[in-house]
Amino acid sequence: MILSTLIFILVAGGVLSWVAERWRPGSAKWVALATVGIELVLTIWLWLQSASAMALPAHGGWLAETRAEWIPRFGVSFHLAMDGISLILVVLTAFLGVVSVACSWTEIQERAGFFYFNLLLTLAGAVGVFLALDLFLFFFFWELMLVPMYFMIAIWGHEKRQYASIKFFIFTEGSGLFMLVAILALVFIHYRSTGVLTFDYFELLNTAMSPSTELWIMLGFFIAFAIKTPIVPFHTWLPDAHTEAPTAGSVILAGVLLKTGAYGLLRFVVPLFPEAAGYFAPVAMTLGAIGILYGAFLAFAQTDFKRLVAYTSVSHLGFAVVGIFAWNPWSLGGAVMQMIAHGVSTGALFVIAGILQERAHTRDMHRFGGVWSVMPRLAAMGLFFAIAALGLPGMGNFVGEFLVLMGLSSVNSVLASVAAVAFVTSVVYGLALVQKIFHGENTHDWQLSDLSGREMATLYSMAAITLWLGLYPQPVLDTAALAIDGPRNIATGQYHSGAE
Repeated sequence: MILSTLIFILVAGGVLSWVAERWRPGSAKWVALATVGIELVLTIWLWLQSASAMALPAHGGWLAETRAEWIPRFGVSFHLAMDGISLILVVLTAFLGVVSVACSWTEIQERAGFFYFNLLLTLAGAVGVFLALDLFLFFFFWELMLVPMYFMIAIWGHEKRQYASIKFFIFTEGSGLFMLVAILALVFIHYRSTGVLTFDYFELLNTAMSPSTELWIMLGFFIAFAIKTPIVPFHTWLPDAHTEAPTAGSVILAGVLLKTGAYGLLRFVVPLFPEAAGYFAPVAMTLGAIGILYGAFLAFAQTDFKRLVAYTSVSHLGFAVVGIFAWNPWSLGGAVMQMIAHGVSTGALFVIAGILQERAHTRDMHRFGGVWSVMPRLAAMGLFFAIAALGLPGMGNFVGEFLVLMGLSSVNSVLASVAAVAFVTSVVYGLALVQKIFHGENTHDWQLSDLSGREMATLYSMAAITLWLGLYPQPVLDTAALAIDGPRNIATGQYHSGAE
């Protein structure tokens, strides 16, 4: 029941925000903040409960489960379940929900009720994606989170918002069609071999099919998740969407929606298609390694603050991709840690970009310079999260990337060496960002107010989490391990990641 409540709270809060704004202008943000606050408290409580119990329920590490009949004629059920990985991602979603409401406090002035409705509906769809274990229900939530994000970009975005929103919608809806066809193919093949029509995850595991059929169906899932992650060359929608989205939209895109793609690779692609995924693993890891370098080099070439941060997401999530397909305890733990650390650190950089744009009305880094003398608190936070993004030891990103490289080196030392070069390239774009914006002379005579109390609380809390992930990552790794052992036991007997 608690899992259904996590989704219902966000949907109900979104509707109440919309209604409250019509009844009393200015109240929508308070309703939205209360909603995501309650969601965060519930998810932290679930995490504490799982940590204290440390018990492994049925199905190899599932901490909670809800199942009800939905469309029994077609084998569709309302099946939600939570393991360690989905728990961590739901906590991240709730926390970034609070951050998104906080950074929209003064930025969103027009149609605020409808904005917060779309924001909370996007979060509800993401939570559903992380919890759904019926493939029809998973597809339903996958599509649910896309439409409100389209509206957030199209209505409250920046100069080229119409182009960016349409491009986002075409890419993400196209990926959904690939996944829908693959889901139906898997279900019908299972029905033909067993006589049971079902969309249930556990029932569809180990479905008998020929190697070629398994590969084609796996590719349908892979393309859908590769577009959302995003993996090069399916990434072209991301820089435009990030650049033109409002600050909250960029935070949710980077911190939550991109993680649904990596989560899909981890939850569905490898366990459902172990032989095909093992055969395809060298290609997937190569694409991930290419994305690591490509994103880092493209980030250095940008002059738009938000576009630079967008390309760093391509680079950082490349580590998650290679970690997932390396498929060993080191790399999987690193992939999960990278997903969480990236969500916090990159989300914070988008918050900083939003603050600068709200005050200076520009994202062009060439127009800044000397901001440290005017906004020292913001500049300090910018330096902190820039060095977090480049993987400085003591920060969460370093732990994730180091564990991925350790796991990858035992599978493919060449790709591990290529991925390690990203540590150098990330230093270049990280320090370039700090130098162009915060140092130098204040040639434009900026007269900008520094961080407010609300903005300080938002960024300091994100900094504290980044340090916690870097200095004491064990609670996250222990929680993820509860789930990693389960999926690995399901698929490892057949999965081989192309080790040398």
